[in-house]
Parts: sequence; C-alpha cells; structure tokens
Amino acid sequence: MSEENWHGLKVGIEIHQQLDTKEKLFCRCPTESSEDPKLEIKRYLRLKRSEMGEEDRAAKEEIERGKKFLYKYYDTTCLVEADEEPPTEINKEALKIAIQVAKMLKMIILDEIHVMRKIVIDGSNTTGFQRTALVAVDGEIEVRGEKIGIGTLCLEEEACRKVEDGEGYTVYSLDRLGIPLIEIGTKADIKTPEIAKETAKKIGMILRSTGKVKRGIGTIRQDVNISIKGGARVEIKGVQELELIDKVVEYEVLRQINLLKIRDLLRNRNAHVLDQIFDVTEVFRGTKSKILRGKNVKAILLRNFSGIVGMEIQPGRRLGSEFADIAKAFGLGGIFHTDELPGYGITAEEVKTLRSVVGALEGDAVVIAAGEPQRAERALRRILERAKFCLIGVPEETRKANEDATTSYLRPLPGSARMYPETDVPPVLSWDYLDVEIPELIEERARRYAKLLPEDLASEIADSKYYGLFEEFSSSILPTIVARVIHVIPTELRRENCNVDVLNENHFRMVLEMIKDGDIAKEGAETALRALIENPTANKDELKKKIGSRSDVDNFIQKLVDEKIGLIAEKGENAFKPLMGIVMGEFRGKVDGKIIAEKLREAIARKLKEIEPQNS
Repeated sequence: MSEENWHGLKVGIEIHQQLDTKEKLFCRCPTESSEDPKLEIKRYLRLKRSEMGEEDRAAKEEIERGKKFLYKYYDTTCLVEADEEPPTEINKEALKIAIQVAKMLKMIILDEIHVMRKIVIDGSNTTGFQRTALVAVDGEIEVRGEKIGIGTLCLEEEACRKVEDGEGYTVYSLDRLGIPLIEIGTKADIKTPEIAKETAKKIGMILRSTGKVKRGIGTIRQDVNISIKGGARVEIKGVQELELIDKVVEYEVLRQINLLKIRDLLRNRNAHVLDQIFDVTEVFRGTKSKILRGKNVKAILLRNFSGIVGMEIQPGRRLGSEFADIAKAFGLGGIFHTDELPGYGITAEEVKTLRSVVGALEGDAVVIAAGEPQRAERALRRILERAKFCLIGVPEETRKANEDATTSYLRPLPGSARMYPETDVPPVLSWDYLDVEIPELIEERARRYAKLLPEDLASEIADSKYYGLFEEFSSSILPTIVARVIHVIPTELRRENCNVDVLNENHFRMVLEMIKDGDIAKEGAETALRALIENPTANKDELKKKIGSRSDVDNFIQKLVDEKIGLIAEKGENAFKPLMGIVMGEFRGKVDGKIIAEKLREAIARKLKEIEPQNS
C-alpha cells in the first residue's frame, strides 16, 4: 500500500531496552529478578506541581482514580527503591553503554548529563516520578534506503514489575525498579507500518550488537507514537512483540479514521452530551443481572448517540469499548450501554424504565456503570468528557497495546508540566566516557558467518549471545557443528519442553571442548546437553561416564579383540570391518568414529603380533 493510502500517517518509535549491568542505575542493588518478598509496603501517591506551578493532566487523572499501591520488598532491594533513602550517583557502567549506543546511532553527545524527574504516579515508581537523563540528540539510521532521524537517547530507571491489579489497588514488585534502561526515540519520519516494524528491528539489532543488553520477555519494549491527517498524536505503550508493530500501526490508523467518521455522523445529528450523572440504582433493585445486583448504579445520557456507541472502530472493539476502558481505569468492571441492551441479564423492561428515568428520547444512548458510588461517578464524569470529544475528533492520549494488536485507553497524553530537575543526583561530564569503541553490528557479523553457514543459521548465530563461542571454536571444529551445539540442539530441546534456560556459556564450552578433544563424537552433543539440563553442575568426567569415555572404548575394544581372536587370526587386518561395526553399535554418537577406528586398528595390530609367535 502506498504512503498516500495511509492518510498522512506519521510514526515515531520509542525503544526501551534494559541494560545488562551488574548494578542498578541509582543504587548498588543487583539487576536480577527476585523471589520470596520479605516485606510489603503500602502507599498512596500524591500529585506534584512543576516548577511553573502547573499540574500534569495524566498525573491528575491518576490521582482521581484513588488507587492504593502495594510494593513487594526483597533482600536484593534497598531503601532507595522504597524511596526511604536518597539515590546514589548515576551508574557509570550504564552511562558508558548509553554513550556507546549513541555513537552507533551517529548522535551528538551532550557535554553535561543532568538527571531529571519525570512525574509518573500510576504506582510504577515509589517516588511518584521516574529519574531520566538526556544523553544524546540528533542521530539517524537507514532503513530500506530511507533516513530515519533519531531524536533523543535517554538513560533512565526501569519501572516496577506489576504483579496484580484489583479494584482500587495495584501490587508491584521492587526487584525490577531501577534497572538501567536506554530509551531511544525516533523522529516522526516513519510513513508506513512496515517501515515502523523495520525501524524497530534495526534499533533492536544495534542495541544487541553491544552485547551489553538484557534479553528475554519484558527486557525490551516498543512504544509507538501515531497520528494521521485530521487525527491526533496517540502514544501506544508496551508493544512487546516486534512482529506486531505494523499491525498495531494499521489498527490505530483504522481507529482514528473511524473516530473521524463518528465525529461527522454526530455533527450531522446535532448530537450533544448532558453534563449530568443520574442515580439509577432503584431501576435495578430487583434485577437478575449478577453484575448490577446489589450495587449502586449511575448513568449518563448521550443525545443522538444511539447506534454509535456500538459502532466498531477496531476489530472486536467499539466506541463503547473506549468508554469501558475508562471505567476499568477507575477500578470498575466496565460499563453497559443501550446499544447492547437488553442483555447480560438486563431485561427490556428495565431498559425502558432506565430510559424513562434519565429522559432519553428515541435517538439517545444511555451509559451505566455500577460500583462504589464515588468511583462510579468519577468514571462516568471522565466518560462524559470522552463522549464530548467524540464531537471534536480524535483525543490525544496514551493507550496500551493488546495481544491482538488492538489498543485500550490508559490515560491522557502527558504534558510538558511533568518534568523538573533531580536535585539529589549531581550532573556528570561525558568527556571521560567518550573513548568507547563501536562494536561490529550483528548484520555485519551475519555476512561474515554466511561464508561458513547457511544464511538463516548465520543470522541466528550472529545474533546469539554465544557468538563468541562460535568465533573461538569454528577454527578447530566444523562451523556447522559449533552452530548445532550452541543453537540448533537447544532450539530442538526447547520444543520438547526441556528447560534449556539452565544452560549457560560454560556448559556449551564444556561440550565443544569435549568434541574438540575427541572425548565425545559430534553426535554425542545432544546427549551431553540433555545430561547438563538434568544436572547443571555435572563435570566432564561425569559426562564421559554418562556418554562413554575413551577409557570405556579402550576396555571394550580390548575385550572384543580377546573374544574375537579366532576371527583376527583368520582374516588378519580384514577383521577390522566386522569388528568396527560391533564397536560403533556400542559407541555411535558417543565417541568420534575416527578415534574408534584408530584405536581398533591399533588393538588388532597388537593382537596379530601376539598371534604370530604362536603360529611360527
């Protein structure tokens, strides 16, 4: 599809990548996940004003949700994460990695690096803000022949890990809080969904090329900023799957187009929103709806919105879904609206009474929410604002990426009032960290490896964190064998649900050394890796015992030639072939066949020398 068909699409991508440092960004705690919390901290967060006395709109809505936050505290966390102690100086290891990445992106590195506070009061940080430092600006990369500008590179602290979300509370874990994180933001130079995905791939490849980033689920996240002509900038948070980025962009374009169509329909109908919340609890006093039974029920009236609240704006999502997202953000289960009623245990008679109580006419829609009175009223008040914006077009907001590439409302788009200086952390001069080398890119490494391996396998090995083992052993072992040990066999074992994650670089090195030294055959690698999965502390001697060692071969061959002395006396050296079949039947896949052949020929020669004096 051409760029013209994307309705003036503009996309900017933010990549958030955890760094694989020994310590966190502003304390000396380790950057690994923890188990068995030792303490739980309870906290409500407060809204802070900027230096200019302004309130951030996103933070203001979070406060209105009235949530309590619970934080799990571990032996591996400290008082800095709990916001009971000032932060230390910025982690120099993390800063050096950030500068290295900035150089790889051809960015201008700032002389002085200052830490700022970015207001975030969704509970993901105990302080109510995130510490972030601008490191570099104005770089670029090339994607499919197009120049994509890189606007900023920041070094910031990772947020808490969410454990549980309930009505009126959220539980977070402190083990992830403070892990160093690089945030790379592109300029809005991306014009198609496919280029958006390719740009994210390219930046991810550059980050992994450093060899200093964490890997695995949750260690890298993509946020996507999207707008179309006549629409608005929308930030979509937390696209975990790289392969979903193009679909996320496509669905957001579709959503904005449909919201603009809804705007035009509502204007043609002279639709408007009554700024009033009705208490309709009595309407549902004896209801059969399990969701509404025994609860306080509130309602709002949307003039001439009938049929529109139920309109689809993304696959499987309607305008009513947008309203329901807001209700859920305020701790409710969702909403009902008259475009979908009667249903869900709500009868036609109850709908008729509801419409009468709020004064709804034939073309009107009614939205209801049930729950704690103050929470339900706050949610509906926010839904009223959203309904009014339907007459304007597309609201600027922050949304969450769903697993099917659709999106859900999170909060308003933050404004400029969210940033202010961090006075507890001194600025750092970047000059002392500019001597970092630019590493070989994974894509360049893959081109080298393609001379030794099939192209697809070359790309996989180049992107593997064990590529160093390939470099080390491929000169003494066939490159395809090395690749099989460090990538192909583990991939096959993972498909069998084997716990491949227990294997580390030392395990693969041990197996490769045993193949190199002839202790096991290349076919024995799978058996060796299975044994190491079962017992990660096993050493070479234990593996030899499990698979079969050279001494086992020596003993077996000696016993065999003693038993087959008649065959050897009759056939001489020609006894090798039938005896080799017997030995290989015992040790195939365990010991290199060349070594077996050599040992067998030597044993036959010795036995023939023993026989010769007897025959003479």
